Formats: sequence, structure tokens, C-alpha cells
Amino acid sequence: MNNLNTPFFILLIFLIFNRGLSQSASGPWKYSLGLNFIDLYPSADYENAIGNVGPFLNSFFDVNDHWNMGIPTVRLSRYLGYGFSLGIQGSIANIRKIEGLSNKEFPYFSSDFFLVYNLLQNNKIHPILKLGYGLSQIKQNNSLLNPLLSKNTSKTLFGGVGFDFQLSEVFSIGVEMSYRNAYEKYIPRFFQHSIVMNYAFRKSDLDNDGIPDAKDNCPEEPGLKQFNGCPDSDGDTLPDKDDKCPYIAGNPKLKGCLDSDGDGLIDPEDRCPKRYGSNNMYGCPDTDGDGISDAEDVCMDLIGPIENRGCPWPDSDQDGIPDKDDLCLDEPGLIENNGCPELNNEIMEALNQIASQINFVANSDLIIGQKTRTILDEIIKLLQENPKGKISIEGYASSDGDSNFNKALSIKRAEAVLEYLITGGIEQYRLEIRGYGEEDPISTNQTPEGRAVNRRVQFRAIKEK
Repeated sequence: MNNLNTPFFILLIFLIFNRGLSQSASGPWKYSLGLNFIDLYPSADYENAIGNVGPFLNSFFDVNDHWNMGIPTVRLSRYLGYGFSLGIQGSIANIRKIEGLSNKEFPYFSSDFFLVYNLLQNNKIHPILKLGYGLSQIKQNNSLLNPLLSKNTSKTLFGGVGFDFQLSEVFSIGVEMSYRNAYEKYIPRFFQHSIVMNYAFRKSDLDNDGIPDAKDNCPEEPGLKQFNGCPDSDGDTLPDKDDKCPYIAGNPKLKGCLDSDGDGLIDPEDRCPKRYGSNNMYGCPDTDGDGISDAEDVCMDLIGPIENRGCPWPDSDQDGIPDKDDLCLDEPGLIENNGCPELNNEIMEALNQIASQINFVANSDLIIGQKTRTILDEIIKLLQENPKGKISIEGYASSDGDSNFNKALSIKRAEAVLEYLITGGIEQYRLEIRGYGEEDPISTNQTPEGRAVNRRVQFRAIKEK
């Protein structure tokens, strides 16, 4: 047997330095069923046991003379961890091929415990080392007086090597060679070879992280055992499923993130992660104190309304009225006049001088006659030539009739003039109306002529209050 020692130990060294796993925690149980071959290769024990019965075979792999096939060989093993599996096995065979003995058949039986060291899990081929202890028996034929055979069962120590060829996650084909050394000399030392089909009772593990799906909190993503199968991509001791910043190592107390500016808001929730801010501003400061965070304030150093994105409204003429509300952008004006200046006294005197020629019929607010329309057209022209003022149209009445009626009539007269001016092109925002009834007469109400003068309208510039 010395010629077999050298390759055996070379293979042993190779396997030790190429450790892997064929079974795993997700598939700990493995069942094997196949063929076994009892190989009574010529040895010193064999020769001493049976005497000089003829020339020995010259080739170990010449199966015609010393290999005896048995059916079945059965195994059941359990993965322990760190590449080790523990199992039991049993084999039966009929020995027919013993050199020098013809026309004989001897039943063979073995039952063992074994320990397997599995290697190279990620490869298609998994080498294994195997050690075991058990019982072997070649049943005695009472008619044959030969010390080779015995009715007794022999305690046996064995060791071997082999390979598993992975076909799928659960199926593989195993090929093994074991050398069995019986304590008693009732039977010789011999080889036992096997070819088996292996089936791993694998628990479902979709992500192949060694943690069964039933116990895996992240069954579709490879993870770590201490996090129940979930990964920790940034290594901050917080699993990705609980980590708001799974790819940046952060503080577990801050949901796995950083707070770069130290304002109490984690960076993903901080609109200004590099500047200290307040919670109500989403982590940003408000430099100008206008109630708008710097992240949204276009003019962060100037106070402005939120409607203008934190910037003050422009005021081209500096009259305190923003351009958006100022109808006279290039000339300071009054708020009451929408940013336009009031009409000066000369213009107002001209308006009232023209308006004094407008006469209304008693108890009427109708504008009658071409003369009256011509006068109103002159007023329209004057207002168009001076577009930056705002005026009040004031209606009056004579003292004829009830005072309340006269008050309402004066308002209607002012409204009639207003409608005419608007129809003529004067902007409505420049015009207001008031009615004073029979107040402030400019002539006597005791004569028809005086009362006609008092039925009038007049204009007043609207000034700042």
C-alpha cells in the first residue's frame, strides 16, 4: 500500500488549503442514496489470509477481478458549521470477486458514523475529507474453512476523500474513495468506493446569505446574521432597512445619518446641511429676519414678502408705493391716486369753470342737449391731457322738494357725469362720486335762475388724508 500514500497525502494537503461548504445552515440535512463497491485489492493482509492462491492483480483500477458492487449505500448527514457535517451510513453488497476463490458469494454489511469536512462552497465541485468509525462484516460461509472470513463483526476505522458535483441548489452527485481498517483480523483491510446522488433538504433562502427566508427580515437581499438577514452597507451597526443613510456611515442615534451643522436635523432632512439653522426653517437660518428661510429667500440680506420670494418690491419713483401698485412709475404720487400725483389747482379751476356751464333740468339727472355734451367732452380732453390725477365728482341740487330726495338726486347727477367720462375714455379708478343734495348752494334758491345754478356738478382733487 505504500505506493498509494504519496498521492493520498498530496490530495489531503490540497483539500486543507481549499476549504469550502457543500452543506450550509440554510440546507443542513443531506440524504444520499447510491452504489457502493467493495474493493478487495491485493494486500499483505489479503495474501496472508488466503495464502498463495495465484498472481496478484497489477492494476488497482482493474475492476474485473476485485471490485464488488453493492446496492444500496444510504447516508444521512447534518451540517454542524465551519464546514463540518456529522452523519450515519449503511452499505450492503455481495462479494463474489476474491482472487483464488471461485463460485463463492459472501454477504457484506457495514454501518458507520462519519465526520465530513466540506470545501469550496462557491465552486461547482466540492472536495471533501471524510473520517469515520463503525462496524464491518463479511458473513462467514460455514462450509469454507478460511481465516479470511468470520462470523464476527469487526470494528472498523476508515478515512477517505471525494468530490461532490453540484447539479443544482439541492442536488449533487458524490464520488468517494475510503480505506477501511478493521481492528480484528477476521476480515482484511480493503477499499470501499461509492457513487451517490445527494439531496439537501434546503430551507428557502432566496438571497443565499445562509439565513432561511422564514427567519430573514430581508429575504431578497444578502445580509448579516446579527441583523436577521439584513445588510449594513455602510458598516455603522444599523441595518439598511432602519438606516435613512444606508451608504453613509453615520450615528445610529441619528437614524444612521450625519448632522453636519449640529443643528439637530439630520442631513437628508436639512435644507441647509452645512449651515446651522432652526427646526421651523427646516434646518436653515433666516439671515434678514423676514420669516423666510435662506433656502427660499432670493434676497436673504433684505427684508421682503414671501410673495416676492423674500425680496422687497421695487419702487422706481421712491414714493413708497411699489411698482406693482403704482400707476405712475416715474413720478412720485399719492397712495389715494395709486401712486400718481394729484391734479394741481390750475387744472382743477379749469375743470370747475367748464363744469359750471352744465345745467340739469329740475328733478332730473339726465344729460340733455348738445351744449352739455360739448362741455363734458372738453372735460374729458383736459383729463386726458393730465392723466396723473384723481378727482371726485360732486353732485348738487336746488332746495325744491324733499331734502332726502334732493340728496339721492345729487348722487344720480354725479353718476351720470361719471358714466359719460368713462364712456369718453377716462379710467374709472381716477373717478369717485359724492352727493351733497341742497348743501352749499352757490346762488339763491328763491329765484328760478338761482335754483338752476344750484342744480350742478363740480370737481375736487382727491388729496392724501
